[in-house]
Amino acid sequence: MIGCVIAMDREAELLLDFMEVENIRTMYGKTVHIGKAFGKEVVLVTCGPGKVNAAAGACAAIQTGADVLLNFGAAGGLNPETTEVGELYLIDKAVQYDVDLEQINGFPVGTLDGETENFLPLFCPPLPYRRRTVGTGDRFNDSPTDHALLLSLGCDIREMEAGAIAQVCKYAGVPFVSVKAISDVYGLGSTTEQFRKNCALALRNLKTRLKEIFEGLE
Repeated sequence: MIGCVIAMDREAELLLDFMEVENIRTMYGKTVHIGKAFGKEVVLVTCGPGKVNAAAGACAAIQTGADVLLNFGAAGGLNPETTEVGELYLIDKAVQYDVDLEQINGFPVGTLDGETENFLPLFCPPLPYRRRTVGTGDRFNDSPTDHALLLSLGCDIREMEAGAIAQVCKYAGVPFVSVKAISDVYGLGSTTEQFRKNCALALRNLKTRLKEIFEGLE
């Protein structure tokens, strides 16, 4: 079963348009749709934005029986040379850039307690998208400080869920795949205004590729 952990209702609707829903329930305060899409068993959890919501959604999907997790949605690019508005990217690794225990254990920013590396790897199926690295944190802003930190960590994209889902999946032993469509790029004006203007475009592009993405999860 494919478990889809999706932050926003408008992102979840991309998949619901293709789903044959057999059951709807609530788990950890999240709406869970169970059914089929593109010939596959699917559980769709609409979790809400942010890392705690994403972790709860991942747990709900795994508890329902998912043996692979998929996260897709809009995200922000950090550099116009490596990310383009409307383009889809396959995430190969994720870091939680708002985790900082460096003064305690000396490990780089983003290193979770009990880990020695700050990036967690994701599963990359043979999908025809360029690979990028994501930084996950519980904030959406145009902060130059955050931007500099993300670039110093080697991130190409920022968003609010993938790093937390990657953490849950590592501990649960479940493969995790993430595909992001770019709605805004730092340095091209207010990311908030870009998001409002371009989110619909990014999601339309995602919707046209959902069948391809699901077929890649064989």
